[in-house]
Amino acid sequence: MEELVAGIILALVLLAAIRRPFGWNEAAVGVPAAALVMGIGLVPVEAALATARQLLPTVLFLAAILAFGHLCASAGVFDHLGALAGRASAGRPARLLLLTVGLAAVTTAVLTLDATVVLLTPVVWRTAQRVGAPRRPHLYACLHLANAGSLLLPVSNLTNLLAFAASGLSFGRFAALMTLPWLVTCLLEWAALRAFFRRDLREPDRDEAVAAVPHDPAPRYALTVLVLTVVGIGVASALGVSPAVAAAGGVLLLAVPRLVRRELTPRALVLSANPGFCVFVIALGVVVDAVTRHGLGSALENALPDGEGLVVLLVLAFVAALLANVVNNLPATLLMLPVVAGHPIAVLAVLLGVNIGPNLTYAGSLATLLWRRLLPYADRPRAGQFHALGALTVPPVLAAATVALWASALLLL
Repeated sequence: MEELVAGIILALVLLAAIRRPFGWNEAAVGVPAAALVMGIGLVPVEAALATARQLLPTVLFLAAILAFGHLCASAGVFDHLGALAGRASAGRPARLLLLTVGLAAVTTAVLTLDATVVLLTPVVWRTAQRVGAPRRPHLYACLHLANAGSLLLPVSNLTNLLAFAASGLSFGRFAALMTLPWLVTCLLEWAALRAFFRRDLREPDRDEAVAAVPHDPAPRYALTVLVLTVVGIGVASALGVSPAVAAAGGVLLLAVPRLVRRELTPRALVLSANPGFCVFVIALGVVVDAVTRHGLGSALENALPDGEGLVVLLVLAFVAALLANVVNNLPATLLMLPVVAGHPIAVLAVLLGVNIGPNLTYAGSLATLLWRRLLPYADRPRAGQFHALGALTVPPVLAAATVALWASALLLL
């Protein structure tokens, strides 16, 4: 009975996060659900507090990097990069797709997948429209590289931050192990998008349309702060300092001048960190703990193989991908990490599954749902096309990335 109740509560929390009834923030359901599982004894209060303490550094970094991404956007960083890509494409849709894949991959790696979905996607939409290129391939590129391209750094995705804490790896070792899987994933995603949308990309080049791309001055101060912040995050992590410190420093460098000039209000700065979603992450951790304690955790532990051989890594990656599409990738991460904790390469294999796997279905990640909501109605994906592209890309990309991870482990460990 306890297992059933915990599962129902988790399902309702996820449904509310996906559907957002009445426009509610995720925390409006997540926090009461966490209180409920504590109130009925599914999770002891002490255990819930321990979960909150464990997740707090991750959530603080998430809040800081979300605010930093919004400040970069308002300073014109994404508009500038989009304009550069538009001009470099010379009006050729296929070249613009390649540039979009590269830009989305780097943006995701440095500023998290949320920045790619929320801040870069609208810029790509405008750029494609200005140069007369088909919008759909480039919008899909933003989404696929937001999910699958978030493998490189511990800070690229909330799932990465959770896996990083469970892996016991240093920042540099994590990045070194994931470099080859990340490169393989980005290359295969580009090739798949190029093949899937080959008819759209055959549209005639429009050199004259490139003139419509603005030539605004580069936001040099913001770009400098961006580079310094990214370097600072790596240095801080190498020194054992929370990356949230470096991210918060970047926020201050961009926000203080605007606050002084009254171009930004303290309230707007706080809201840019999405505090409701940050609270929801902690609440979700408590709810997932209830499910783990009452059946699912032991079932996964008994069902999954041990070790870090290639076959084991493939099983872990594909099970994680399947679970991500059933219960969303964030709960899937929280469910699977305790099972593989202490085995760093197994942890990274799970991470491949929960990051690449969500490209298969709408429910795979909250980022996918947000991307779909933010698109203009005419450009929202058709279900058949979305899932056909997912079925084409996810299995081979996930398999190839897992093999690349196994090879990286042989070379580096």
